[in-house]
Amino acid sequence: MVGLLGGSFDPVHHGHLVTAVVLRERLGLSEVRLVPAGAQPFKAGHAAPGEHRLRMVELAVADYPGLAVERAELDRPGPSYMVDTLRQLRAREPGESWTLLVGADAAADFSSWRESETILELAKVVFFDRAGHTPPPVGPGGSEQVVVPAIEISATDVRARVRHGRSIRYWVPDAVAEYVATHRLYVEDEG
Repeated sequence: MVGLLGGSFDPVHHGHLVTAVVLRERLGLSEVRLVPAGAQPFKAGHAAPGEHRLRMVELAVADYPGLAVERAELDRPGPSYMVDTLRQLRAREPGESWTLLVGADAAADFSSWRESETILELAKVVFFDRAGHTPPPVGPGGSEQVVVPAIEISATDVRARVRHGRSIRYWVPDAVAEYVATHRLYVEDEG
């Protein structure tokens, strides 16, 4: 069974990675694929282009068995809807079983996701705690809750640190910090 952990990953940080590792272990998943979003329907945009966000995730998981990258949402035009991603993955890998990993912040809006009932048919859904958010009660479709360690790192804070010339070492993997510096990502004010 493969877990899918979607997000902006703008940039990917240690909170994302610890969450992925803990969920893989606790749920007995063969792997967890981090899924950088293309055009998110609930967000105005991303600070870094998709190919940069993808590359940072690739660097972050390169040396960790059981973590991988799924680029389906970046390759598909238009808004990134998880129901479309699940359909695409099921068509591409028909024998695989999928577990969608949803943080409590996103889980609060799960019922408003495009075809949320269909998502529950296409994948097992697991809600997990995120700092400052409590997941909703266990819902239909065999969904469940998992508690992960609270690591209070946010991509917003990482971007702000870069903008203000502060170190992001220990906030993100070293390879990601080097990539951000090399490509001068996040040095300009957002919006």
